[in-house]
Amino acid sequence: MNDALPYRPNVGVALFDRRGRVLIARRIADDGPEIILPGHAWQMPQGGIDAGEDAEAAAHRELFEETGIRSAVLLGAHPDWLTYDFLPYAGPPHRLARFRGQRQRWYALRFTGADAEIDVARAPDGIAPEFSDWRWERLPAIVDLVVPFKQAIYAELVRAFAGFAEPV
Repeated sequence: MNDALPYRPNVGVALFDRRGRVLIARRIADDGPEIILPGHAWQMPQGGIDAGEDAEAAAHRELFEETGIRSAVLLGAHPDWLTYDFLPYAGPPHRLARFRGQRQRWYALRFTGADAEIDVARAPDGIAPEFSDWRWERLPAIVDLVVPFKQAIYAELVRAFAGFAEPV
């Protein structure tokens, strides 16, 4: 990976249900340097921060765009920006290829709606869906479900957000 390339500003959402489980979704396909590896197709919602956009607002927007969820309240945020590098990419031109990886601010949110609100197959405004399925999962289990290059971040989120993984 080219260390001279910048990190893409990004947010991630750990969405907890009332039982303390976190929402994960199965990715449909690779997205340039964001690849899927066998057995590691699940992840939490995440996405880019638009120019001039507040990171917390971006987290709520990305959550809606990827899952249809609007019923969520802020529990907390990770105090640090976390980074990961993309694996080497030699594919066709792609919007993410100009970045070395992602620099993420992670937010913990509590889902206050009903599961019927969650729809990963529909995306607003002509945006292609990123996920095919979703489920609630125990927080510690998510580390092994995500691609290996994101596992260190997920392990840190398990540590930092463990207090939100209790039933309410």
